[in-house]
Amino acid sequence: MTKIILVDMDRALADFDKKVTDIYRAKFPDRPYVNLQDKDTFYLTDQYPQEYKSDIKAISTAPGFFRSLEPIEGGLEALTEMESLGHKVFICTSPLGAYQNCVAEKFEWIDKHIGKGWIKKIIITGDKTIVTGDYLIDDRPEIEGVESTPAWKHILYDQPYNHNVNKRRLTWTNYKEILNLQF
Repeated sequence: MTKIILVDMDRALADFDKKVTDIYRAKFPDRPYVNLQDKDTFYLTDQYPQEYKSDIKAISTAPGFFRSLEPIEGGLEALTEMESLGHKVFICTSPLGAYQNCVAEKFEWIDKHIGKGWIKKIIITGDKTIVTGDYLIDDRPEIEGVESTPAWKHILYDQPYNHNVNKRRLTWTNYKEILNLQF
């Protein structure tokens, strides 16, 4: 049976936190930093003292940041594999509030890493609850928006900061079993 599968981009397909941390450590080698395995909040800025938050935000909003994110291992292959089985797969991502570089560079990232055919499969929205699908794979522990009961089932993409959330979760090594997809 064909499923509509929505997949978040940042922290599920593209390694946002690792890139921020790598740049932060290079720019500020004498400052403490957060080991990503110890991260316990969704927003990386929440892990840092107030006086460092503007530096973290400046890194993630700088020109070239989104374009330079590394893919999370196995994610891109999973997308193409799900699609090859006949499922309708879309990248469903939210822009940063400071969107000026973010939106265009998300398109560029997808074009570079998956190809031009995926450009028409990008959904950029600040409210994922209004998007229709069977599953939303997203690392954010709680997805809030206009719809209190979205059409999709939230499948949590496993990250250290969401381990305390009791929801079905997946990684790119177990997604076939979690989504019950026939391969």
